[in-house]
Amino acid sequence: MATSVLENVYDPEAFRKLGHELVDSLADHLSACLAPSEGQKVMDWQLPEDELAFWHAFDSKEPTEIFNTVLQRCIHTHHPKYIGHQVSAPAPITSLSAMLSALLNNGMAVYEMGKAPSALERVITDKLCEKLGYSPDARGFLTSGGTLANLTALLTARREKAPENVWEAGYSQKLGIMVSEEAHYCVDRAARIMGLGSEGIIKIPSTVDFVMDTSLLDTYMQKAKAQGIYVFAIVGSAPSTSTGMYDDLETIASFAQKHKLWFHVDGAHGGAAIFSPKYKNTLKGIDQADSVVIDGHKMMLMPAITTALLYKNGNTSYTTFSQKADYLLLQSQEEDWYNKAKRTFECTKLMMSLHWYMLWQTEGETLFDDFVTTLYDKGIQFAKTVQQRASFELAVSPMSNIVCFRLKLASGKLEQENALNLNIRQQLLEDGDFYIVQTKLRGKQYLRVTLMNPFTTETILEQLLDRIEEIGRSLV
Repeated sequence: MATSVLENVYDPEAFRKLGHELVDSLADHLSACLAPSEGQKVMDWQLPEDELAFWHAFDSKEPTEIFNTVLQRCIHTHHPKYIGHQVSAPAPITSLSAMLSALLNNGMAVYEMGKAPSALERVITDKLCEKLGYSPDARGFLTSGGTLANLTALLTARREKAPENVWEAGYSQKLGIMVSEEAHYCVDRAARIMGLGSEGIIKIPSTVDFVMDTSLLDTYMQKAKAQGIYVFAIVGSAPSTSTGMYDDLETIASFAQKHKLWFHVDGAHGGAAIFSPKYKNTLKGIDQADSVVIDGHKMMLMPAITTALLYKNGNTSYTTFSQKADYLLLQSQEEDWYNKAKRTFECTKLMMSLHWYMLWQTEGETLFDDFVTTLYDKGIQFAKTVQQRASFELAVSPMSNIVCFRLKLASGKLEQENALNLNIRQQLLEDGDFYIVQTKLRGKQYLRVTLMNPFTTETILEQLLDRIEEIGRSLV
């Protein structure tokens, strides 16, 4: 028999009351963020040790007070001055699908532990494959983030293209993958996790515009062969994280076909451009990729963390992980797409398909087009605004909603300019009025903005540039 403590924990009426209070608080928070009052901050900056000390000292046992305190002390992604990391200001309805997922807690390793969400996942990934231009033979699944999805795709590539079955026999020769030097760090990390070592990560230099220099591909392939490295895959960035620039996927696809390589596209951020008639040209050639990654929590309005991994040849999505778990998985003569543990790194995973299905079913593809097109438009317009101010330097004309720029000094001394831009970013962080990040490109320190909120206006961006110039003057 349950104790009174357990009865209280599972009390439906207490949950109902608390849930209503939390939704009211979140709705008020959303309203305040979307139309912020004068001086309302994106975040209230604290040093890590100070934040830790606050929570060590915090002693309230009231759920509502705990919720509200967390709400106050977190960064607010729905604030139009949140223009930093590539994390979506999620559609509010997806917070409800997240709550449904959390309460049902269907682990999804096997069909009976995720009946509805497994079917929804198949519906969603089939639609994504169709948008990519894949045939009905394509398949995909959802997994926990772009890092894990890219690793899984490269494991599949190794399984399909390496000269021996490394999964069973281990390594007997050096293997390698080709990738732009501007690619996301998770590709490098994946290669190291796979045991390829630093030699197995063949980084292709980028052009002046920070995209893979495809004219060097044959040269670097011959170098790898001369070093005894068997190259089995090449990765295209769509786009790179630092600069938001798209690699030439069509040329990379031709190179991959010529050398019988697995062609993988990391479209974690920009793969959603397939929904935008205006910007889908950035992905020309993606239909020739063997595998593609697209994050839902970046450019598709979903909460973290959910990523689609899509395969041109659906059969390959079943071959990456082959091992026996009799208590869980049975051999099947049919395509058991519904038993996710056979195909994903995870056994237990979130019912993340609910987010995708909820938005697609209630709003349709137009929502994704509006979101991507609006934000990419804003990025390109902001770059033009930066160029109109003589005190700023633009790293590259953007292809997406990521813009890198820096404040210049009359002296033109690189070391001083780098220090200045680092200090400007730190001052903005401590002020809490704007949230932007930073990156270093070819020795130059840049301020980096990612337009993730459709309600960020040109006026707000002008105010950002004014504030940067003001800080710059005070520091100089």
